Amino acid sequence: MLVSFRIAGVVQQINILIMNQSVIDMLGSLFALLNAVVEVDGSNMSRDSAIDQFVCRIWMTRSPLWCLLLTSSYSVILTALERYVAVVYPVFYKVSILFSYDTISSIE
Repeated sequence: MLVSFRIAGVVQQINILIMNQSVIDMLGSLFALLNAVVEVDGSNMSRDSAIDQFVCRIWMTRSPLWCLLLTSSYSVILTALERYVAVVYPVFYKVSILFSYDTISSIE
């Protein structure tokens, strides 16, 4: 991923989606590993502590992991749809999709 940032001209529209997918999958793997390794005993948690509230409401429900897995699935679907449009409708893709990517890139 770092190599494609350093080489001029390598970062294209599809590469942005692939790099996005790589980051999402890396974070999902990290959270899956942390959920497997870190065990939390909820028996002595208090209602007054913000950390205990975070652990109870967010960490023990595994919300970050499920959100990242869902985001990863949607990212794969988006990449597949983008490739489908590029192959089946090449003229529409060149005019519409690439123009919108250039517009988004110029806003950043």
